Parts: sequence; structure tokens; C-alpha cells
Amino acid sequence: MKLNIQKNTTPKSPEGDLFGQQNIPPRKTLKAPFRGLGVLLLALILFAFTAEEKRPVHLFMAGDSTMANKDLYRTITDSVTGISSPELFPERGWGMVLPDFFTDEVVIDNYAKNGRSTRSFIAEGLWDKLISNVQKGDYVIIQFGHNDASIEKKERYATPDEYRKNLQRFVDEAKAKGGIPILATPVVRRKFDESGQISDTHGVYPGIVREVAQEKQVTLVDMTELTREWLNEVGDEASKAYFMHIPAGANRNFPNGLTDNTHYVEAGARHAAALFVAEIEKQKIDGLTIFLRKKH
Repeated sequence: MKLNIQKNTTPKSPEGDLFGQQNIPPRKTLKAPFRGLGVLLLALILFAFTAEEKRPVHLFMAGDSTMANKDLYRTITDSVTGISSPELFPERGWGMVLPDFFTDEVVIDNYAKNGRSTRSFIAEGLWDKLISNVQKGDYVIIQFGHNDASIEKKERYATPDEYRKNLQRFVDEAKAKGGIPILATPVVRRKFDESGQISDTHGVYPGIVREVAQEKQVTLVDMTELTREWLNEVGDEASKAYFMHIPAGANRNFPNGLTDNTHYVEAGARHAAALFVAEIEKQKIDGLTIFLRKKH
């Protein structure tokens, strides 16, 4: 007996098999070159994010009025008309103009304030504010002395021994945060003696700065000697142009004029800042000099 066996001729669905199951193509895997490209792209994204978040080097400044930022203008009210208008305020600290010597790759935070000594800088919490922001690799420039020697002003006066201890504290705490302290002696006042040379008005204080710098093995920028040499070279009369010598009627902030041999106008501040910059170049403070503008 011959069996007639027929093939199943039931048509298949174009989208499935006999049992209604879909014909799903096999999963394709990424070829090695494409996987490598994805890894590279991810690495580039992570690198860009890291570069964007990298904190720039900061240069912190602790000091007095000869270093401090000043008002660019002050509002003056006319006593007759009652009209108020801005008037240029000519005083400048050398720390105020220092950013002009550096590129935007370094951030300069100037905490210097008028009338501050090491003693009052600590007492008013200025040092704590500064040091709390210092991170590894940052620089801290420290310049005091004008007001520490003011024995008649008790809130400012620091004995030579206190001055030394305060400077030691500043250096130690900056180092503890990974910062790099730079000690600077105070700039000189414009006071000429009978022989036409700058007189000493800071007493033992510049010497203490030098001793602490040597003891702690930190960079010293001797602004006392640098500014003394500068003014001696310029001379008595010509040096007035660098200080707050304001004729009567020339500026409404000083209607009766002003003779101030301690504080700089723009030209004086820029020259003092240039002396500082030249000295860090001479001493090869590479962590800062790499950020100097090519022409300064």
C-alpha cells in the first residue's frame, strides 16, 4: 500500500511563520572599530569637562594701603547746586594695578586694606578670610610694616616681636594649605634727607621681614630697597609726580590740595608693581612668571 504523503502547503505570513511568530533578524553587534570610536568620544568628553573645571592659579595679596585697591571715582556733591557727580579718585595701590602685568590665566585676589598692620589684619578677620581660600599651588604675597610701626595708634601697632610672630604665622599657615608665600618688605615713603637721599622711616621692620624669609626659606622681594633705589635715582622734585601731590583746585576730592608722600598715584603704583614683577622674573619664580604678559 502506497501512502500518498503531501507536503504542508499552508502559506506563511509574510511577517511570521506558521505559528504566527515574527521573523526577527539576528542581533548585530558593533564591530571593533565602532566600539573604539565610542570609547574615544567618551574620553574626549571627560577630558573637556576636566579641563573646564580646572581651577586657575590664584595670587593672594595681604597688606596695607600702599598695596590695596582704591575707588576709581568718588561722588562729589556741589555745595551750591546740590548736584552730585563722579570725580576721579587718583590714589592707587600697587596691588591694584598688578593684574595688568598678568594674563587672565591667573586670578589676583587683593585683600590688602588701608591702615592695616599685621595685628589689625588678623584682628579684623582678614587673614582668616584670605587663608580659607588658599589652595595648593596658590601664591600669597605678604607686605606690611607701614602701620605696624605706628606706636601712637594702639589698634595698629605691633611690637617688633609681635610683627615677627605674625609674619611667621602667615608663612606657616600658607604653607600648610599648600600655598607658596612671598614676603615683601614695605615700600619706602617719599622722604629725602639733606643729601638728597631717601630717609629710613620703617626702622627695624624691613630687617625682620628679611630674617623671617631666610628662617622660613621663602622668597623675599625687597620692596624697601627696590623703591629706595628708584626714588633716589628719580630725585626729590621729579618723584612728586608718583605720589599724591594734588594742587588746590585740581581735583574736587581735595579742593584745598593734598601733599601725601606715602600713597601713589597711577604712575607710582605702576612703577612699584613693575619693580615687583622684575624681581620675580630675576628670581625665576616660574609658577608666576609663566603668566606674565609678553609686554609689561
